[in-house]
Order: sequence, then structure tokens, then C-alpha cells
Amino acid sequence: MNRRMLLAYILAPAFASIGLALIGYGDRSRRVSRPLGMIHLPPPRYDSNVSIEHALKVRRSVREYEDKPLTLEQVSQLAWAAQGITDKRYGFRTAPSAGATYPLEIYIVVKKDGVEGLPEGIYHYLPREHVLELIKSGDYSRELMYACLDQEWVGDAAINIVITAIYERTTWRYGERGRIRYVHMEVGHVGQNIYLQCVSLGLGCVVIGAFHDEEVKKIIGVDEEPLYVIPVGVKKGGWP
Repeated sequence: MNRRMLLAYILAPAFASIGLALIGYGDRSRRVSRPLGMIHLPPPRYDSNVSIEHALKVRRSVREYEDKPLTLEQVSQLAWAAQGITDKRYGFRTAPSAGATYPLEIYIVVKKDGVEGLPEGIYHYLPREHVLELIKSGDYSRELMYACLDQEWVGDAAINIVITAIYERTTWRYGERGRIRYVHMEVGHVGQNIYLQCVSLGLGCVVIGAFHDEEVKKIIGVDEEPLYVIPVGVKKGGWP
């Protein structure tokens, strides 16, 4: 790698952050309403008794869950696995992003008694602060299930992770290629992160792409493009 290429590589994250700030995106999402409160999450763990090789071997799509709540520690770990910060200096995250533009937003739909000590509602994850902001109170799991073509595991899951995209964060730099390729590659990375983290936590999940986009946007209360709905719950029978 020559000196010019190395310099460009080192400065790319800084230029990306400046560009995002100038066009008004930054870390902001396109929510219709203001947050109703903040939940500070427990710090994430960086090791476990489950090896990455074992997690890869046993990872499966799981659609049946025990009628048990998740813990706030588990929610914290899932949010961090999806978009958590791994380098505070540059803001790098757990999943790769083209040019460190980070177009994805994470929302967590919590059903009644879905998470110990966490009221039902729709929460938005803020990676830099590692907090959840409550944006809508109430149990929206049934409405989300109907928007997902009545897939019952959406209604059965303790939580549903909804991943949305703000394409302009990436297209301002990469043009249409960002929309048709890079952003969708990134959400795939995040989906796999969540799968593997679920194995480590003894949970189950399944990624869903079949839903009515406009209905999901209305439920969440955002003007962003939904890409994944991911039900998560305690896996029946546990992991082998």
C-alpha cells in the first residue's frame, strides 16, 4: 500500500463523519415523534463460554420461543452486537460499513412482559451512548405481526428488532451503488451478528424480509426504509 492510499484509508472515517454532519444526517434518525425517556443499558460483555466456531456451527433460524422474558443484559448485548461501538475514537461499530457511513438504525419492539424491568414499547438504540430511547409506549407486537403478513413468531417473540436504513448516509458518497448494494450488504452483516449473539445468549431469532414497508414505518413512527424485522426469544429446548 503506497503512502497516498494509506493516508486515504486513515482519514476516510473522519471525512465520512464531516460529510454526514454537513448534510445533516450524523447519528440522527428520521423519527416522527420525540423520545419519551432514556434507558441506560448495562455495559456489553466482550467474551463468553461459546466459541465463534460453535456459534457458526449451530446457528439456525428459530421460530418457536419459550414464554419467558429476556433480561436487560441480553437486550444490551443484542443491541451492541447489532451496532455497538468498538472504537470510541473513530466510532467504528460491530458490523462493517462502506466508508464508515453507518446508514442503519436499530429499533426494538418490546411486548408486554417481554423484558424484565423494561416497559412495553418501541425503543431506539443510540450506539455512542449505549442507551435506549423510548419513542412509543405500548405493546405493538400484534400490529407488527399483522404488518409482517401474520407471521406468528413475530407476535410470540419477546422482542422484535427492526432495522431501518437512511440511504442518503451512504449514497452521498457512493451514489446509487450505495443504495442497491452497500447498504444491503451491511444489513446482512448485522443480521448475522444478531444470529451469533443469540447463540451465545441461549436465545433464538429469525430474520424476516416479508412485510408491508409502509405499515412497519407507521408502527415504528419513522420515515426510514425497513430492511429487517428480527423476532428474538428464549429458544425452546436450548442450544445443543
